Amino acid sequence: MRAYSKFAESYGSVQVVTGVATADNIQLIQMLFDGLTESLASAKGHIQNNAIEGKSKALSRAGRIVVGLQGALDFERGGELAQNLNELYAYVTRRLLHVNAYNDLSVLEEVQGLIQDIAQAWQTLPSLLNQTQSVRPYPN
Repeated sequence: MRAYSKFAESYGSVQVVTGVATADNIQLIQMLFDGLTESLASAKGHIQNNAIEGKSKALSRAGRIVVGLQGALDFERGGELAQNLNELYAYVTRRLLHVNAYNDLSVLEEVQGLIQDIAQAWQTLPSLLNQTQSVRPYPN
């Protein structure tokens, strides 16, 4: 499940190298991941309590957030990394559909682990940006 940890670290590194991330964009992505994490936790609770309507709403919200994250990918600047994230988000979407159909907590926990890894990479990104900005020489 933690196989994507290195992948998530690489994602953050590419953002630093290309300089395309701004503080506002980073905060927005972090908020999306916070909402996604919250929705997944809510879905888990609803499954455990056999609250089918609540589960469906939470998973639907999670799915919309994942689609939003997919839509934010910049394939031109992100290259192979953006493509890999796109495939990961598509996988997560398929797994969410499985969870909704079968109330499968083990698959939900798999998704939570994947999302947590990527969210952690986004949490470290501001400090990485600060480090690279302090190393850069000032223009003449």
